[in-house]
Amino acid sequence: MIDEVSCLPPSSSLEKVYKDLVEKTKSIPGTKVENNKFCVSVHFRCVDEKSWAALAEQVRSVLNHYPKLKLTQGRKVLEIRPTIKWDKGRALEFLLESLGYANSTNVLPVYIGDDRSDEDAFKVLRERGQGFGILVSKLPKETNASYSLQEPSEVKEFLKRLVDWKKMSQRAAKCA
Repeated sequence: MIDEVSCLPPSSSLEKVYKDLVEKTKSIPGTKVENNKFCVSVHFRCVDEKSWAALAEQVRSVLNHYPKLKLTQGRKVLEIRPTIKWDKGRALEFLLESLGYANSTNVLPVYIGDDRSDEDAFKVLRERGQGFGILVSKLPKETNASYSLQEPSEVKEFLKRLVDWKKMSQRAAKCA
């Protein structure tokens, strides 16, 4: 896994792509370009649907200058990634290993996602039998997630209750 990370293009390449995309897409209102360190995301959730094809063409025109990068698509987002075997599942495995939690029995990884690109992470958790994935979707769909919530407000409530539960269990442990 670490070898694959070292194969990433220099961060300066992704920084150049980021800057090129910001410049190239600024004429399309609602476009948000984000540098995520290991990939660049072009969000088009707030872009008029009539401009989606033009935006995709702008992104492809920039990407043509970077043969070591590839274009993938998520839910109203275009992502520019290195052409290595790297996805959210591999990233999750890398984090668990790097932090020393890969075989831990006292850590419960929870992965919450709303995009098909999150399925790789859900699958890793399911296969490892360590932690669980939560799909956020109003529509029922086939998933590797163990649980689902319908919308971000439910995610917020779930996380709040998880924190409250942890605080209560710590207080109970102190009193015992």
